[in-house]
Amino acid sequence: MQHIINSAQTCLDCKKPKCQKGCPVGTPIADMIRLFLSGNIKEAGEMVFNNNPLSIICSLVCPHEKHCEGHCVLNKKLSPVNVGGIENYISTYYMNYREFEKPVQNGRNLAIIGSGPAGISLAMMMALKGYNVTMYEGNNQIGGVLRYGIPDFRLDKTIIDKIEENLKKLGVKIRKNIMIGKNITIDDLQRDGFDAIFIGTGVWAPKKLGIKGESLGNVHFAIDYLKTPKAYDLGKKVVVVGAGNVAMDVARTAIRNGSRDVSIMYRKGEESMPAERIEIEHAKIDGVKFNLYKSPIEFTENGIKYENTKEDDTSEGFEEADTILIAISQTARDLIVKHNSGLSLGENGLLQSDENGVTTRDGVFASGDVVTGARTVVEAVAFSKRVAISIEEYINNLPPKNKAC
Repeated sequence: MQHIINSAQTCLDCKKPKCQKGCPVGTPIADMIRLFLSGNIKEAGEMVFNNNPLSIICSLVCPHEKHCEGHCVLNKKLSPVNVGGIENYISTYYMNYREFEKPVQNGRNLAIIGSGPAGISLAMMMALKGYNVTMYEGNNQIGGVLRYGIPDFRLDKTIIDKIEENLKKLGVKIRKNIMIGKNITIDDLQRDGFDAIFIGTGVWAPKKLGIKGESLGNVHFAIDYLKTPKAYDLGKKVVVVGAGNVAMDVARTAIRNGSRDVSIMYRKGEESMPAERIEIEHAKIDGVKFNLYKSPIEFTENGIKYENTKEDDTSEGFEEADTILIAISQTARDLIVKHNSGLSLGENGLLQSDENGVTTRDGVFASGDVVTGARTVVEAVAFSKRVAISIEEYINNLPPKNKAC
């Protein structure tokens, strides 16, 4: 704990904190640290939680160097305040301290499809306001990308279990192992009395390269591997195609599960990698190698045929591999749109909604990766906060319910 206190004491308590402006959900960081250092950790925890119900998770998985810590004025000459560490300590304390109880119900019903960060944060916000919330999840555990897309070494999954426990205490009903869209439709939900429906199903359809060999048995999609890495026998030599944050996660996970030689294959240079700089550095520390300026042209059972992409070298080569993992992004599944009228996908394959989560179908809202594409957890929370306002405005304009029903 002492290093947390030491870092908090370096905060300059700026009158106009740039760290707060750099945070997608506007976490009042200076106020949080001031309360923490003055012995009011419970008040600090309550303030942070009310602003962001997933603060305990964001404090662990956020790209702090891009948001809060990246905007800290101490960056000019010194190291920034360890905002993530401080927030995690406060949020963990608060989660263990607070007792959640079911509030007085307001008589309105909300269906939430998907239990990733967008759905969980919305469920928490709306349940605390007295809405009768039912959450639908296609898997046997809630969490979405938090559970199935972020490796254990980055996020302790018992945190998600605790959040689920708190949701249930608030009265949230969780129906697992059900895919809303075909057998149970939006029409069914509206028929059964849900005043508003929220879609936060994430992006679980991996994008393909469209090259020969992509269907071979030694080729897998990274997002599928991250769901259950121990179910795979990758062998000793693994090549990950792609250079985003998912590629770094999957490469580091492969090393932790027994693969000895893991490399990233990318068609450009390191400066062009879409992954956060700190994720690249962590991958290097874990022993991940980088094969740059190489673009796959064919997968085989023994490895990858590639072409060099440097201007002065357009030759072809071959990289041996026991397993190939494709990590070039994901898009949304079309199950809900395909089987339910009034909704539409954009040209990018994502569900269409406006900046406040209002979709093209009356009473249906959406946010998170299913709308924006793969983004950070904190961005999903920020979007869901806007959607919560939209849903309340919509429901407040509905005619009163017939109490006899």
